[in-house]
Amino acid sequence: MNDINIAGTILSKRRERGMTQDDLAVHMGVSKASVSKWETGQCFPDITILPQLAAFFGISIDELMGYRPQLSRDEIRVLYRELAEAFAKKPFEQVRERCRELVHRYYTCYPLLNQIGVLLVNHSMFAGSPEMAQEVLTEAMELFVRVKTECGDAVLAKQAQDMEALCLLSLNRPAEVTGMAEDPAMISQTSLEGLLVRAHQMLGETGQAKKIAQSAIYQHVSALTNMLVLYLGLCADDSEAADETIRRVDELIGTFDLEKLHPAIVLPYYLSAAQLCTGYGRKEQGLLFLERYTVTVTGDIYPMRLHGDGYFNLLDEWIEQSQALGADLPRDEQIVRQSMTEAVTGQPVFAVFEGEPRFLEIVRRLRRNEQKGKPEEAE
Repeated sequence: MNDINIAGTILSKRRERGMTQDDLAVHMGVSKASVSKWETGQCFPDITILPQLAAFFGISIDELMGYRPQLSRDEIRVLYRELAEAFAKKPFEQVRERCRELVHRYYTCYPLLNQIGVLLVNHSMFAGSPEMAQEVLTEAMELFVRVKTECGDAVLAKQAQDMEALCLLSLNRPAEVTGMAEDPAMISQTSLEGLLVRAHQMLGETGQAKKIAQSAIYQHVSALTNMLVLYLGLCADDSEAADETIRRVDELIGTFDLEKLHPAIVLPYYLSAAQLCTGYGRKEQGLLFLERYTVTVTGDIYPMRLHGDGYFNLLDEWIEQSQALGADLPRDEQIVRQSMTEAVTGQPVFAVFEGEPRFLEIVRRLRRNEQKGKPEEAE
């Protein structure tokens, strides 16, 4: 896509400076004929002159040669489309060789290498035989490994790691996939879960596959709930979107029994919904959410710890191994109880409930709950 174009660069840079070929020749200590040949592409400048030429024009040697080792996202997309079309119309080996040429030319353009690897994986079934397909998958995997280890981009490295795992599974090497995540914390830091589940299943390790699947579901449900709460806070100017978000979060809470499974992510939702409904002037709905908040806060949730339940019956071991604090939450219980009270009493939007018996009962129950967390005074 970007062949060496030193002739065009020298010509354009010389003209930008308003110089003649004679002027540049004198400065470089060569003949006018040499400059003419450079600019017409009949020959290249001697390698010892390249640094001097680049310095004179105030550019790098790569720029002088018209060569860029990195391609833009749009250029990579264009190349990907061209190669995908070529795989559909031309002999497989011809296009594969073109892929290799691009890999050599743009050896450190890691986004391109990753996409070429994806292309090879997606077209490996057209290689001509099962043996050739495996060879193509191995070639693609080597690209993913290099991208993962050398690119320095966390997001791209994770994408490459996932594709590496997919190649390993396709090559019937599931044990190596499980080896990629021997540390349980790795599962919470990557998007390998689905591939790991498949790998353990292929190895007949159903228990381990279930444990990884449960941890992944738990994490995604938690992340989805948190994101919905954030989105709800953005719906102050759109009551319809707010109502629909509330409906969906309520269903999610009910489906996964989140009040018992993970009350720490449910409580911010009740508060956010109460604030929003009260701000809309729906005082009755606002009070209902505050009451739901209070029932949960004053319920049997202490000490607050991460844990599984009847459905997530394999989760506790994963929590203990993968979380920095194990099952413990990062705040003292007394501070947690106090903050739960202040989250209601410290909100100006709830001032409209001043003197309201139901609100006074909410505050009374929260303060009594707060007192339960305080250590008994020594006699």
